[in-house]
Amino acid sequence: MARYRFGPFVAALALPVGFFVAMLPARAEDAGAAKALVGPCTGCHSIPGYQASFPRVYRVPMIGGQSEKYLESALQAYKRGERSHPTMTAIARGLSDEQIAAVATYFSQRGEAAQ
Repeated sequence: MARYRFGPFVAALALPVGFFVAMLPARAEDAGAAKALVGPCTGCHSIPGYQASFPRVYRVPMIGGQSEKYLESALQAYKRGERSHPTMTAIARGLSDEQIAAVATYFSQRGEAAQ
């Protein structure tokens, strides 16, 4: 059976994720800043039934309308390494606590259809 090595792929992902995180505004207090923070999130989290397939198949949840407390808690858990997904962990670790709160607020105030 063939063995797959994901090390080079993870390294290739780290560069664009790191670039994305570096481009985030330092504070997300206004609607424009919050919108800039959540743009990449909607690419996966607004597609009904979407599944990501690295390094295994993950069901990507629709997060619009979720509880603000739940969303903030989930992002903090990715940031601390208590939840595991390569992309989510990299993104969460690059966010400040204020940015995580802004993302959670943004999505909690939107329904799934209005992501």
